[in-house]
Amino acid sequence: MAGEIVSNVFVIGLDDFQRGQLETVTNAESLAFHRLLPPELVTRPDQRFQDLLDRARADLDAFDGDVDAIIAHWDFPTSVLAPILCRERGLPSASLEAVLACEHKYWSRCEQRASVPEVAPAFAAFDPFDEDAFAGIELDYPFWIKPVKTHSSQLGFRIDSAEDLDEAIPQIREGIGAFGDPFDEVLALVDLPAGIPGGNSCLAESIVTGDQVTIEGTVHEGGFAVHGIIDSPKDEEGRHFSRYEYPGTSLPEEVRERMSDVCERYLRHIGYDNACWNAEFMYDEGADQLWLLEVNTRISQSHADLFAKVDGMSNHEVALDIAFGSPPSMPEGRGNFAVAAKCFLWTEEVTDGIVRGVPSEERIAEVTERFPGTHVSLAVDVGDRLSELADQSSYRYDVGTLMIGAQSREELVERYRTCRELLTFDIEPLEH
Repeated sequence: MAGEIVSNVFVIGLDDFQRGQLETVTNAESLAFHRLLPPELVTRPDQRFQDLLDRARADLDAFDGDVDAIIAHWDFPTSVLAPILCRERGLPSASLEAVLACEHKYWSRCEQRASVPEVAPAFAAFDPFDEDAFAGIELDYPFWIKPVKTHSSQLGFRIDSAEDLDEAIPQIREGIGAFGDPFDEVLALVDLPAGIPGGNSCLAESIVTGDQVTIEGTVHEGGFAVHGIIDSPKDEEGRHFSRYEYPGTSLPEEVRERMSDVCERYLRHIGYDNACWNAEFMYDEGADQLWLLEVNTRISQSHADLFAKVDGMSNHEVALDIAFGSPPSMPEGRGNFAVAAKCFLWTEEVTDGIVRGVPSEERIAEVTERFPGTHVSLAVDVGDRLSELADQSSYRYDVGTLMIGAQSREELVERYRTCRELLTFDIEPLEH
């Protein structure tokens, strides 16, 4: 990455906030960052994948210069655009097959069962359009159901009874095609292993409990490395995940080493190489049991600012190293804060509603001046209906996020509490 000659880096779905994070990396002045497709396009699943791929190819072909690197930090469809485009241009990337073995939730569970069975919950695939789909599923209540391709817990439901199934299945049938149809386009590009269903299928799996922790790393030319661990503490009532916090220190070192070992065995098993990854775990302390939730085939854009605040540069550093074929490396502790977090603002006990008021620019400015380094992002505007918001889970509505840094965890929690008190939303509840 070093040198005076400018290298052209194409970032799929680059937005202004992430552009700022890219400017923190080593020798950023020698890199020219180009947006490949607008973020509002590549974060939408409800479109033909081939159209998106053709547009990306056309934009790259039209560029007057060399395409030196392509990186991505969003979920599907971005996550599979990157390996296809990199392969076509001879750039470093994981294979599409290895990426899909992580992206397809049922396929991934099958590979986990084969390589790291001690962390895989009980699971089964089913067809949501089959009236007798659950006849052969041997899972006790409660359990989760979800499509094999989605994100942000969309169309994911906790099932405690047959009545819950009767309520959830129609919603899945109505919405699954938004992800499933374009995902099927991608699955058609590879030879699926026997027994792996298509994109409009679902996964049922046992519910696991514990503390949620994410580990992030890279594989380069067979070399496995971890560059960070992020905690996901719950709110004071223990109901919702309230933030992503870095560095993650909640688990004993021995457990963190087990997480790393699980990730390495799994990624080597599926042949994942020359790419970044992050994996989400649950740890049940009482049973000393790790559960692997999922493996994502990228750095997390949610973590970028956290690394920049604590380590002095974002995790795009390792993504760029990989993209240029260099051994990845990250600094430690060179940032302005000892701890940082991406914190969530969400609605309280509202099943649906109309947004009548959001924090003013003056109130946001008050927060950022009071706590330097804080970034406020609102996910709603006045007039929005909560049930029509994109990328929402089935159990709460996220209406904004905060990026906060502090010199201690206690100071971080207090800043978060103060910001929640200052940044208020007016929601008019709606009756169903």
